[in-house]
Amino acid sequence: MISLEPVTLEFNGIRLEPMTRAHAVNLAVAASDGALWNIRVTSVPKPDETAAYVNNALSMLDAGTRLPFVVRELSGGKIIGSTSYHDILREVDRVEIGYTWYAQSWQRTHVNTSCKLMLLRHAFETLGCKVVGFRTDNFNLASQRAIERLGARRDGVIRHHALRRDGTVRDTVMYSITAGEWPEIEAHLKDKLAQRVLRDGGRRAD
Repeated sequence: MISLEPVTLEFNGIRLEPMTRAHAVNLAVAASDGALWNIRVTSVPKPDETAAYVNNALSMLDAGTRLPFVVRELSGGKIIGSTSYHDILREVDRVEIGYTWYAQSWQRTHVNTSCKLMLLRHAFETLGCKVVGFRTDNFNLASQRAIERLGARRDGVIRHHALRRDGTVRDTVMYSITAGEWPEIEAHLKDKLAQRVLRDGGRRAD
C-alpha cells in the first residue's frame, strides 16, 4: 500500500515544492500571467481567491486525498504554477496527477514535460504506484492533447460528472499510465526533452 508524504522534487531547472500558505501571493502573480482564471474549463484561482485556493488544497492534504506542489523555475527563482497528486487510493496503489496550471509565459515549454517526468518517476519508482491517472474537462482540448502527448491512454468519459466554476456540469475525460507502461513512457519523455534542447535550447513548444 502506497504512502505519500510531502516531498521536494527537482529536475531540468524546475523544482516542485510542497505547497504552503506562504505561497499564496506568488501563486496569484503566476495566475495573473495570462489572466488564467478567465478560462472556464480550468480551476485557476482569481488573485483575490488564491489564499482560499491554497487553504482548500491544504485541507485536502490533511484529509489524505491530495498532495499539492508549487512549481518553481530555478533560473529566475519564480513560482510559475501548481500541480498535485490527488484522488489518492492507497489500497490499490493509485494516484492521479492534476490541479495543474502554469503561468501563460511558461505554457508549451519544457516545464510541463519536466514536471510530469518528475511526478511519474516518483509515483512509480519511489511510491510503488501501479497506475497513475489524469482527468480533464471534455472541452479542455489543450489539456487532452497535452496528456496524450505524454503517452497516457484514454480510458473513457464520465458523463455529467463535475461542476465548472460557472455552474455548468462537465463531462470528465479519464486517462491513465500503468506501471508496466512506465519504462517506455519515461524513455519517450526523456527523448522529448532531449529533442527540445537540440532544436531550440529547451523553451519552445512541442
